[in-house]
Amino acid sequence: MSSASGKKRRKLSDDIRDILLQRIQGGELSPGDLMPSERELMQVYNVGRPAIREAMQSLQTNGLVVIRHGGRARVAEPSLSGMIDQLGETMRHLLAHSPASLEHLKEGRLVFETEMARMAARRRSDSDIRRLQQVLAAQTDAQDNLETFVLRDGEFHREIAGISGNPIFAALSSALFQWLAHFYRGAVSVPGLEKLTLDEHGEILSAIEARDPDRAEKAMADHLNRANDLYHQHYYPASG
Repeated sequence: MSSASGKKRRKLSDDIRDILLQRIQGGELSPGDLMPSERELMQVYNVGRPAIREAMQSLQTNGLVVIRHGGRARVAEPSLSGMIDQLGETMRHLLAHSPASLEHLKEGRLVFETEMARMAARRRSDSDIRRLQQVLAAQTDAQDNLETFVLRDGEFHREIAGISGNPIFAALSSALFQWLAHFYRGAVSVPGLEKLTLDEHGEILSAIEARDPDRAEKAMADHLNRANDLYHQHYYPASG
């Protein structure tokens, strides 16, 4: 029901959620701590069980608490990967129904990935190169398995971002790939394209190993722009 002002009436569970959120953000409840029981919360805030459960489910949806069947909820441990997982379905829904958002995200990924390649060429160690070689070898072995091939593709890009030493960059690389992977699968499955992808990854790796930021940037840009072009050819073929 709407109020006289036309605004949606705030639910009691929203108030309880905000109170619990303040307790978490204020440090009263820390990551890993058990949340108060439903009965305790009902008594403290003088509300019914449905309001408590709705509030807890809202906190769980936002990745702030973990609810397990048969046990008390806990405050979630902060996790970049957990945050990405929480956003995953929402992002895929947005990209599937907003072509403009998809194009903007691809442009953002291009800027991000080329800078990661430059940074990797400047900072790479011998062990970094060995890890990239191992991932590329594993991807080469997976040419007959599209699902595994795509997973190794994402791993290759994540390893490059990880050379930065910044875990946020590695997590962001993983997120961008996960969000966009669905839209490239049709193009990646074109016969013979696996070899081209591997060759391009090899060029990126070679430039990083040579400590050549400009060459690494160009190799990454060529790789991603080619993938974008193939996506458009696959999903938006020219008429006639």
